[in-house]
This record gives sequence, C-alpha cells and structure tokens, in this order.
Amino acid sequence: MKPEPLPVTAPMPEAAYTYLPPSYAERLKTMGLSVRKPVMGTLQGLHRSPHLGSSVEFAEYREYVRGDPIRLIDWAVYARSDRYVIRRFIEETNLRACFLLDTSASMGYRARGDYTKLEYASYLAAGLMYVLINQGDSAGLMTFDSGVNRYFEPVGAFERLRPMLLHLEDLDPAGESGIEAIMHEAAERLPPKGLVIVLSDLLEDPDSILRGLRHLQHFGHDITVFHVLDGGELRLPVHGNAEFREMESGERLTVDTEEIREAYTREVERYLDRLQRGCTEGVADYVFADTSRSVFDVLRRRATQP
Repeated sequence: MKPEPLPVTAPMPEAAYTYLPPSYAERLKTMGLSVRKPVMGTLQGLHRSPHLGSSVEFAEYREYVRGDPIRLIDWAVYARSDRYVIRRFIEETNLRACFLLDTSASMGYRARGDYTKLEYASYLAAGLMYVLINQGDSAGLMTFDSGVNRYFEPVGAFERLRPMLLHLEDLDPAGESGIEAIMHEAAERLPPKGLVIVLSDLLEDPDSILRGLRHLQHFGHDITVFHVLDGGELRLPVHGNAEFREMESGERLTVDTEEIREAYTREVERYLDRLQRGCTEGVADYVFADTSRSVFDVLRRRATQP
C-alpha cells in the first residue's frame, strides 16, 4: 500500500512527514476533489457558491432597477425586447473543509492490514488535505474520541499544514468514541456550507451516526464519510474458542467462534448495509475503506465520484 518513491516537485515544506511523504504527495498532485453542493469560502476558487457574482457561468436574468451599474445591462436583450435586464453569474469560491478524525481506542485495531485504522485514516486525511490545498482550497482538522481533543482552523497554504501533519504523528488511539455527539458539536461550531470529511470506524448504532450526519447536512455541509475498517472485523480472523476484548470498554467475552461465525457475518453485513444506505439517501458520500487496500486507490474513488 505504500506509495512508490517518486521525485518531489510539489511546493511542500522540506520536512518529511510520516503521513505525507514526498512520494505520496507527488502521486496526489494530479488528483482533484469536488463537491456537489454550493459552498461558502473566503477566496475565489473552483467551487460553486450559493451567491451570485462575476464568474463566467451564467445564472439568470433580472429586471434592471435604479442603482444597478449601467455596465451590467445586457444591451443585446434590450435591442431585441426594449427591456433593461441584468445578467447574473454564479460566483465561484474556494472551499473550506474540516476533517473529523476519530482517535478512540478501537481505531488502534490491526489484524489484516499494514496499518492500524488510525494510521490508515491519518494517511487519508493528510493526502486529502494536500489535494485540497493544491487546488486552492483550505483544510482544517478536528480530532476526537468522546470529546474534541484538538481543533485546527482551516488553512490554505502548504506551510500552514505543518501543525496538523505533526499532530497526526502524535496521535495515540485511546478513549471511548462519541461520534454522534461530535457531529452535533461540529454542526454548531463550523461555519455553514463547507465540506466535512468524517474518518472513523463508526462502531456505534447506525441510527445515531445518521442523526449526527443529518445535523451537519442541516447546515448545508457537503459530507463525505470514510468508513475505515480492518478485514479482521468483517470476517472473524480466528477459529475455535477465543477470548475477545472490547477495545474501548475493556470488557472480555469468551466464545466458540464456529458457533457464532455465520451470525456474526450476517450482523456485520446488516450493519454495513444500514450505514451505506442511510448515507447515500441524500445525506453523505460514503466511501468504504478496508485497511488492506491501497490508500491511494481509496482516495481516487472519492476524487472520481461525480
């Protein structure tokens, strides 16, 4: 899964970062990320704004009213209809994105992949931050377990990514997760109409997760969910009698894995289906991220979504 080493040409700081090595950044340079909804930003950029402005994409005509600049009158329409009308255009804006990264204890699990779920999610976050800034947008980061641990305001320059990239390197999975509560807090805290990217194993009741996502949606956010799981969670990785420990609560349970194997598989499939259907019913883009797969390939799936 590790990227092939390639020469660096991107305007990155000289320091090497664990989750954004130069070879990885180089592969991401041609990748782009778009959103479906109009977004609000602070600079002119690539994405459609909810406001009307001066881009070249025509939006609508409206009648001229006293006070409008004369230069905005469409004289061709006047010549045909004797009506004074103003041409309005869709404003383009840059995008403010915030990454919600789950750092709870369960994210430290690794069975079949090369990385723990938290390490894998950190590669995804660092790569997408780079992609966004490379295309003129801004990226921020919120790490959480049952509460917010750190929040970094969105930045729009490579050199200002440094604190976030270093923070990723310092993360240790710990604590219980509170995904729904965090999404409610983010919905109230973040400026509206941005891009919110959730990176988590989502090991909570799907209905509670969907309530949190809908709260973010209520404030006009374009939402992408990266559902990060290890293959060992999809299919029981052991046989015979085994003791399982819940990583966040510490509870232990001994079972005969052959007796529960089929039921476990059915429950996992039912859980995944509820989450995916709930997200894709107009709430969020859903990207399943198996940690045994290439990080770059998972990012490319989101980048190439229409």
